Amino acid sequence: MTGRAPAALTALARPVKGTPTSVVFVCTGNICRSPMAEVAARTMAGATTLVDGSNLGDQLLVTSAGTGGWHEGEPMDPRTAAALRRAGYPDHPHIAHQISKRGLGVTDLVVALDRRHQQTLRSLGADPARLVLLRSFDSTSGAAADVPDSYYGDDAGFDDCLAMIARGCRGLVTALASHWDAVLSA
Repeated sequence: MTGRAPAALTALARPVKGTPTSVVFVCTGNICRSPMAEVAARTMAGATTLVDGSNLGDQLLVTSAGTGGWHEGEPMDPRTAAALRRAGYPDHPHIAHQISKRGLGVTDLVVALDRRHQQTLRSLGADPARLVLLRSFDSTSGAAADVPDSYYGDDAGFDDCLAMIARGCRGLVTALASHWDAVLSA
């Protein structure tokens, strides 16, 4: 994990059991990268047991959105769904939508898939203390901050994109579990 990730989680409100922490993944159109991250994170959180025996997935509200409304109302790209299936993730009914200023104001953690999304989200008023890049949670990313857009690629490009997203989600879920465990142990 890079140094940016832990600081973002300390800005999260103190978790309260029974009140989910909201996490939204944001890409451009909400049909490729952010739905992949939503499904991966939700699946990983659902498989994570906290120190008190509860399930991290029950403590989170994981969604996704796009910076633009070009695909609003559409399902995820079929190539995204196929990549998720190939990787063994469960089917997920998805309807694309655009992030709003109001939505940013009520979300605990906003996870941008690339620096361009991060900049757009800042300009929409996202709290910088609750805005992170997904790859900041991937210890193997080095200086690479962005998840490349798979939209113009082939199946292998979607699979590579999902693998990159899964590494970031694994780090994020681990960090969120530690955040919850610290509160539950206090």
